[in-house]
Amino acid sequence: MKYAEVIGDPIAHSKSPMIHGFWLRALGLEADYRAAHVRADGLAAYFAVRRADPDWVGCNVTMPHKEAVLAHVDEVDALAARLNAANTIVKRADGRLVAGNTDVAGVAEPLKRHAIGGYPDHVATYVQIIGAGGAARAAVLGAQAAGFGDFDIFNRSPGQADAVAALAGAPFGTGNPLEALGPIRNPNDGQAQQRYSHVVINATSMGMHGENPVPIELSAYYPDTIVFDMVYVPLETPLLAQARAVGLRCIDGLEMLVGQAALAFERFFGAPPSRDRDADLRALLLGERR
Repeated sequence: MKYAEVIGDPIAHSKSPMIHGFWLRALGLEADYRAAHVRADGLAAYFAVRRADPDWVGCNVTMPHKEAVLAHVDEVDALAARLNAANTIVKRADGRLVAGNTDVAGVAEPLKRHAIGGYPDHVATYVQIIGAGGAARAAVLGAQAAGFGDFDIFNRSPGQADAVAALAGAPFGTGNPLEALGPIRNPNDGQAQQRYSHVVINATSMGMHGENPVPIELSAYYPDTIVFDMVYVPLETPLLAQARAVGLRCIDGLEMLVGQAALAFERFFGAPPSRDRDADLRALLLGERR
């Protein structure tokens, strides 16, 4: 039986097998999707074994291997090369392994569903991205694909933030220290005729598994702010809990996870998933019955 899988270290928390399994059953496809715990020092052996397996069609890649896997493939597509990170590896019919990235689509998809602006004197929407790794780079390109154009990157190492901001293209991206995180204002900015809007994206592990939360005070942001947390364990992170408490719009990590998985599924199994059943899938992932 043909199969794909997700690899990472750790991997037990991954919801990818539930997502892909749901879609395989919905389409009635005779295939499987699994999880494999692969440590950094085991990547070479993992790919050597999988290359020789005629049933293996590819894998998703999660932390901390998204950059390291590039050394073990035969081809890197343009998007993964630009990001220097891959989350999807597909084995072609000729046996060559091709690395790609569907995280950008996972960011763009939910952002496209949220309109912003539409009030007097709206000047710009600033996308504030927290982090400087592969997820932050995907957030920049994903937000661009969703139609946003001005970026500020915040990180404990401002030099790394500068490198991510460069993806947006000067003068539309700037790097900043993490402690500078906060809403952008001008002297004439105000609730009645709001000039600036914000999208805040957490592209770090802050808030995951009880780690320190994102250091931000969201009550200072306007009500049209979108807060997007790429973390999905826990699903209700401290950042999203704070955003909901002050009435801001929220996008959780599960929305991104399903969005990026849909494109990977089609690459693995040759058919698009049943997105008309997203509500049922979400209920399953949240442990609800529907």
